[in-house]
Amino acid sequence: MPDGWVAGTLLIVEESFCRYARSVPEILEVESYRELANRVVGATITRGWADAYAAKKLNSSQAWARTVKGLMVTGTSRRGKLLVIETDSVALGMRFGMTGVLLIDGEAGIDGLFYGPHSFKQAWIRGGLEFNDGRRLILHDPRRLGRFEIDPDLESMGPDALTLTRSDFDGLVRITRGVGPAIKARLLDQSAVAGVGNLLGDEMLFQAGIDPRTPTGLLSTQQKDDLYKAFTSTVRTLKRRGGSHLGDHMDSRFPGAHCPLDGGAMLIETIGGRTTYWCSIHQV
Repeated sequence: MPDGWVAGTLLIVEESFCRYARSVPEILEVESYRELANRVVGATITRGWADAYAAKKLNSSQAWARTVKGLMVTGTSRRGKLLVIETDSVALGMRFGMTGVLLIDGEAGIDGLFYGPHSFKQAWIRGGLEFNDGRRLILHDPRRLGRFEIDPDLESMGPDALTLTRSDFDGLVRITRGVGPAIKARLLDQSAVAGVGNLLGDEMLFQAGIDPRTPTGLLSTQQKDDLYKAFTSTVRTLKRRGGSHLGDHMDSRFPGAHCPLDGGAMLIETIGGRTTYWCSIHQV
């Protein structure tokens, strides 16, 4: 923690954070972080710091501090779950892992987060930026999976989920060899489509009525049409509601739950490395 971070500021951050930190950051959460980060556009970075966890993709923690000092923030952008802070020199990337949250002087980027920490702790601050106008941007992350990057690689990432076109989607579900991975795993593949996380993936398949275990290459034409409609409507609806955790299936994400649509038993399995829930009746 850098010098000058006063106790009063920490109290304000904690008070605000407890109302926000309840979710896995997916594309909608990171878009909210991007909107919050817009507030520092035009400011000059006077100091940066990072612990060993946040700097894991860099040569050293000191590399972050050396690189960011003196840069002026010119804008923000995002690709999937990667937040990019644009400057008059290099681009600065932020990834939030499972529980990372962006805060600027005590304000978090999104309300009602679901799976993340329910409290603020100074020890969970992994790094951040200080600006010439006195503001501070911090990465708070108890699970230590959030990362800072310098000139992040965008080429390895698929098209952004918030702007996915039908052509992009057709590429996502096109399999050229074999039957391909389970469709849930395909949706989570950030090189195929950037930004879909566990909650969004489950909600899309729930709305489309598709078993998440279905091999991507075996989806019927009708299923592809249904999934594209569900994909676009899900990101639009949940953005309006306020986050990836506000899908229709969320109240049934626990063992023994029943589908809120038809009462069918909710099934649970690990698919694509993530715990997946789906209805035994309408997702076939």
